[in-house]
Amino acid sequence: MYIRFVNYLDKINRYRKSKISNRNFLIILAVVVGILAGLAAAVLKSLTHHIEEFLQSDWHWKYKYYLYLFFPLIGIFLTVLYIKYFIRRNKFETGLTPLLYAISKKSSRVEAHNIYSQVITAAVTVGFGGSTGLEAPIVTSGSAIGSNLGRMLGLSYREITMLVACGAAAGIAGAFSSPIAGIVFAIEILLPEFSIPAFIPLLLSAATATVVARLFYTQQLFFLVTEGWKINALFYYVILALLIGLFSIYFTKANYAVKGFFYKIKHPYTKVIVGGLLLGGMVFLFPTLYGEGYITIKGLLKGDYLTVINNSIFSDYNQIPALVILFTVVTIFAKSVATLVTLGAGGNGGTFAPSLIMGGLIGFIFSYAVNLSGIAQLNTSNFIVAGMAAALSAIMHAPLTGIFLIAEITGGYILMVPLMITSAISYACNRGVQKHSIYTKALADKGELLSHEDKDTTVLAQMKLKYLIDKNHIQLQMNDILFHKMNEILKSRKNICSVTDETGDFKGIIYVEEIFSKMLDVTERTYITAQHLVQTAPTMVYETDDLKAVLEKMEQHNIWLVPVVNDQNIYQGFISKAAIFNKYRALLMRHADYMN
Repeated sequence: MYIRFVNYLDKINRYRKSKISNRNFLIILAVVVGILAGLAAAVLKSLTHHIEEFLQSDWHWKYKYYLYLFFPLIGIFLTVLYIKYFIRRNKFETGLTPLLYAISKKSSRVEAHNIYSQVITAAVTVGFGGSTGLEAPIVTSGSAIGSNLGRMLGLSYREITMLVACGAAAGIAGAFSSPIAGIVFAIEILLPEFSIPAFIPLLLSAATATVVARLFYTQQLFFLVTEGWKINALFYYVILALLIGLFSIYFTKANYAVKGFFYKIKHPYTKVIVGGLLLGGMVFLFPTLYGEGYITIKGLLKGDYLTVINNSIFSDYNQIPALVILFTVVTIFAKSVATLVTLGAGGNGGTFAPSLIMGGLIGFIFSYAVNLSGIAQLNTSNFIVAGMAAALSAIMHAPLTGIFLIAEITGGYILMVPLMITSAISYACNRGVQKHSIYTKALADKGELLSHEDKDTTVLAQMKLKYLIDKNHIQLQMNDILFHKMNEILKSRKNICSVTDETGDFKGIIYVEEIFSKMLDVTERTYITAQHLVQTAPTMVYETDDLKAVLEKMEQHNIWLVPVVNDQNIYQGFISKAAIFNKYRALLMRHADYMN
């Protein structure tokens, strides 16, 4: 059955290659990806909101908030259970980091189960109160659609990568009804060296996804009523951007601290219990943390400035401005922890939506406090919107995405200048301290991140020394009589041999020329052993060494061949400049395909 299906696909491919150019075919596939990703976005949003409505509908019970202690735990538990029993053979990963890794190291291969598993697990996690966003799962789902469609049709790495980007753009466009932001996101995050031919497939995919998602899900995310911005408020926008830049640095550091905490907990169900109860406790105290949290921002934009505290057990104190400010500030930091706990405990989601919520709350509380102080009168809605753009720009290192996304989903194009100022400054603040974003730092630390800033270092970092080791060199033992090894030495056609003891411990090298010179002496050659001719290698490297460091050693000692050992000094083989350069050229050509 499978063979017949493959043969059928092969016939279709041969036919379409004779009738349609690759570029036109890619455009058609971009539309298909857009349709499917738009459907996935609509399904994810609808499913999540139906779960939320079912759990919260018509409950006028005084102690309903106590249920929030358990809903997040149930959601994370169901997510972990689904992953364990329905995704047994494949690894399930959350966030955008695995997607970036797939592009740089796995030929843009995104496992097919992500098409549906990301939707199911994210809906359950967020629907039951997990304090994350739906955007990263829908981006991964859309990218999986593009990747598997491209692989199924036998496309090249470059074309598959383009469809992966189309799926990501379509995911953002479908989730937010914002096609421009979807395109900018794909270019900024996945295609750092953008080329014009890539624009048409991205445009069609994002536009198609927006239309499809709107057919099934018509609710607008935010409504913004504003008269524009005032020149005398620019100073306060700069202060807001600096505050959010500092907060984004804290959030990035908190991300690794919380990850490290949960990494130490080895048993998955222990993680669920610890994380679920922590999250439940925070949601009980701060109901704004439940789910994505967009409903709070909607209330603030409508002018309900007490919405943050009114939905909590502290609502009786909503007439005390100082407590409103304090409660909102604590909520902001609680949101950052709740998001990271949700992901660390095993829930699915991303930091996209939480970034918007935290930024919006910072913008609100900053303008609210300034207005109460009487120093100035700021348009609170404008600062909420600017805060959202600034936080997304800083945390994700995606200022253009932040600007265009917020402008599109709020209709706030009139605020383009404040959005640009806050996004640029907050991004610069974070970038000055954190060279890589929350999604790319883990890959950069491992040398697995594509970078257009330093191609040589990036390409070398992607290469693994252990895969370039030449194991065809003759391995001699110290007591071996060289005359008895001549046939092997001649057949190997190598000019150098390694010497080890009986356990494989590396002792040195022998140049073949020296062996030949000794074999000319008929009287001595029958008893000369490797121990007589062995010499210390000019240098040696470990199989885990970085190839850039290996090349530096070769240049330092003016050699083309270096012996490789493991951490116990056991001989593994030789690494040559030729092998490194050949692999380097192959990867460089592949990068050219990816970038063009």
